[in-house]
Amino acid sequence: MSIPYSILDLSPIPQGFTATDALNNSRDLAQHAEKWGFTRYWMAEHHNMTGNASSATAVALCYVAAGTSTIRIGSGGIMLPNHAPLVVAEQFGTLASLFPGRIELGLGRAPGTDQMTARALRRDLQSSSDQFPQDVQELQFYFDDVQPGQAVKAIPGAGLHVPIWILGSSTYGAQVAAHFGLPYAFASHFAPEALMQALHAYKSLFKPSSQQAKPHAGVGVNIVAADTDEQARYLFTTHQQHATRMRRNTRGQLPPPIDDIETFWTPYEKVSVSEQLSCSVVGSPETVRRGLQALVDKTGADELIMAGQIFDHKARLRSFEIAAQAAREVNVPTALAA
Repeated sequence: MSIPYSILDLSPIPQGFTATDALNNSRDLAQHAEKWGFTRYWMAEHHNMTGNASSATAVALCYVAAGTSTIRIGSGGIMLPNHAPLVVAEQFGTLASLFPGRIELGLGRAPGTDQMTARALRRDLQSSSDQFPQDVQELQFYFDDVQPGQAVKAIPGAGLHVPIWILGSSTYGAQVAAHFGLPYAFASHFAPEALMQALHAYKSLFKPSSQQAKPHAGVGVNIVAADTDEQARYLFTTHQQHATRMRRNTRGQLPPPIDDIETFWTPYEKVSVSEQLSCSVVGSPETVRRGLQALVDKTGADELIMAGQIFDHKARLRSFEIAAQAAREVNVPTALAA
């Protein structure tokens, strides 16, 4: 039994390219992912970031879904503090009506941007992350069957029972997912510190629900795969530069790889960025297989959710192709397979 494997796409805009290029690349990657056996294809909501093209996430997902036929399509995630739950329910109800049985809704509680942009998105910040559990419950209500006398309905959306995931990088999201009996995805691809603690909290506190009978935890991992370890490490310098520039508050489009990353970052930046990206598997097909196996053995993940910030689109395609083959060869521990 192999572990399910999926893609989280930030729809990166490489230097010298446009948002149109990025969105076309995302659709092309999803089409390949469908052939390579990926379970789901998620896109992430980010705002005021010149290097990402998926800010209007539901619109981007519609474009990707229209170009595919079987792979599940969803958000990884919609940042709920930025939106009224009714609007989210209508958007994903529309997607679910257009692409029945393929749409799912991953939710996060962070704004996914800076405070100034957050205010531009939703001017009343008083009911942001503190209202997250109530907003999740409200969304579930809109996707349920219409109740007698129900005054406000999501149309489309009502009665479609769109599957909801909770995303997080702390134990808080794990507790919310467990309380509502929902699948959970941990953002270890950029915030790995609380990974094991959150997974333990989620699985130990989980309450079965009408959507999910038992816990299901996805673990985020950066994948940069190539035919050789050396080539993969070279490609990975794109992500290392990008993460370093975010710490410098000099964000921009995705940079091309460089020959020597040591000439780019300071010793302090090297330590902090390396810690941030510690949940990354970089290398040749065999190196990637061993790395994914080690991650599953360590975490007990029920699913691998792979991200890949790679400058060249063809190299990114090849990376995910290698990753798919490697994931199919990962042995799921007997206790998890049962």
